Amino acid sequence: MASESTFDVVSKIDKQEVANALNQAQKEIAQRYDFKGVGAEIDFSGEKILMKANSEDRVKAVLDVFQSKLVKRGISLKSFDDGEPYASGKEYRIEGTMKEGIAQDQAKKINKLIRDEGPKGVKSQIQGDELRVSSKSRDDLQATMALLKGADLDVDLQFINFR
Repeated sequence: MASESTFDVVSKIDKQEVANALNQAQKEIAQRYDFKGVGAEIDFSGEKILMKANSEDRVKAVLDVFQSKLVKRGISLKSFDDGEPYASGKEYRIEGTMKEGIAQDQAKKINKLIRDEGPKGVKSQIQGDELRVSSKSRDDLQATMALLKGADLDVDLQFINFR
């Protein structure tokens, strides 16, 4: 009797890489000529990443610098949730957060996708903020991975514990 093969679908970020991207963005903002005298800065404040500048365009430029550093560090922009610029006194701010884990509604959407479009013998179940996908055929599991990679989902997915 063939045993079941499984893998887990997760959405995790490397916090050290995020910190590195933030440090690189801070250095670039401190050195760039177009950010001189506009009060542009970017910082961690608890779980949030806070970007500030004296105009809406400048704060969007700070956001753009940070996003480019994330991409260079191999972190998907699907993992970064940025808000709209808002005025706070004389400055504009954008608050962003790093998303980790698969939200319940996203997990249900992935589950439905696997059920509807995946190979027949593949089963998936939600376990907290991740999914466990199982099948008797390893080829079916690899086809499911390809399906999920090709799907247009709002989360950055990684596949771990393939056994």
